[in-house]
Amino acid sequence: MKKQVENWLDAASDDIRLIEKIREDESLTNMIAFHAEQAVEKSFKAVLEQYESKVPRIHNIIKLKELIEKYIKIDLDKNLLMEISEVYTETRYPSDLGLIPTGKPSIKTASNYKKFAEDIYNKVLAELSNE
Repeated sequence: MKKQVENWLDAASDDIRLIEKIREDESLTNMIAFHAEQAVEKSFKAVLEQYESKVPRIHNIIKLKELIEKYIKIDLDKNLLMEISEVYTETRYPSDLGLIPTGKPSIKTASNYKKFAEDIYNKVLAELSNE
């Protein structure tokens, strides 16, 4: 595994570890959502780093998922992927950071995001560890 691939995976792992530290705090569910999206994005970019000469500077995890499909197949809940993809904000205004279209996610929804991100990270890690 390339060093830069490890760096992407370490960054994704950091997002997941942060979620674990704040997962019970109802006032921080928006940050759980944001870091879940970031973990998914970084996991997908690790795949692209492994197989392509340049990682695109995009943040759309749906598009990133499409780009990695020629290298690895990850079975995932497409609806949840779409929901989490709406968390990322280009402008990064504090009022919008980590919010889904319906506002702050519930603890249950935030927990689903964490599990989703963790599953993707683990699948990518397993796949790339075999390289």
